[in-house]
Amino acid sequence: MINQITVFLENDKGRLAAMCRVLGEAGISMSALTVADTADYGVARILAERPTRACEALVAAGYRAKLVSVYAVEVPNRPGSLAALLEAFDQANVNLEYAYCFASNAQTAIQVFRVENGEPLSDIISAAGYRLLSANDLGF
Repeated sequence: MINQITVFLENDKGRLAAMCRVLGEAGISMSALTVADTADYGVARILAERPTRACEALVAAGYRAKLVSVYAVEVPNRPGSLAALLEAFDQANVNLEYAYCFASNAQTAIQVFRVENGEPLSDIISAAGYRLLSANDLGF
């Protein structure tokens, strides 16, 4: 598992840019960022080098931020490969809280999962023929 930074943001103009500025000034490089929003607030999920330091910098700047354990799985970047992994989760009755992905190159995508109740996925992932990634694998 890897650490993701989850940040609650007011849904105001400039808040995302200001959050990114805090990380930049702390010397933190982001590898992935996803933002989900509602009318009142947004939830930013960030994969970054030195996630503990990144979270500390955000909290010090007044943001509601916390570290969350997530799974990162290497998935072939071709049609149907994610569906096969998700079907393995379904067969094991795994309930996902959320997921997002990003392409690392033309052949590979990284799928990030947060699992309800912290269910262990390592055996399911490897049995399905996929590789669970560590922070080192992602360059952190």
